Amino acid sequence: MSSLRSLNVLLVDDNQNMRAIAAAVLHSADIRNVHEAAEGATAFDLLRRCPIDLAIVDFNMFPLDGVEFTRLVRTSPDSPNIFLPIIMMTGHSERSRVYEARDAGVTEFIVKPLTAKAVLDRINAVIMRPRAFIKTDDYVGPCRRRRETPDYSGPFRRASDASRSNAA
Repeated sequence: MSSLRSLNVLLVDDNQNMRAIAAAVLHSADIRNVHEAAEGATAFDLLRRCPIDLAIVDFNMFPLDGVEFTRLVRTSPDSPNIFLPIIMMTGHSERSRVYEARDAGVTEFIVKPLTAKAVLDRINAVIMRPRAFIKTDDYVGPCRRRRETPDYSGPFRRASDASRSNAA
């Protein structure tokens, strides 16, 4: 994992103990450049001042939470990098929270308590297997589909779409 040494990671969590645990996991993977922030607005400012390759953010923070931070990164006119990989971490894994984070443009999701394996697996996924980036009127972020369909040939969503059979 020495290839991760040059990564600049932004770690955002309002809980100092959680930041310490996550930073220890990152350091154990030989990631040396870890920038920390206690909430989203500070993190966004840091993102504008430092070259960041990856952000790991907590879902629930105040005043600017992880979802709002993600939306800022993805859609703000002064965002320094709308393509930034963002890993969301949370102690709440309800489907509605996962969907909310996904729809804000989060790249990956980790449920607390963190394990080194889960963190490193997600980092590996966003660095080694990045998903295509989508920008539409109502969504900016990585493709929400988790698998590639080799025979997909158009904008249609289902094989049963009437228009699809006309296009063939």
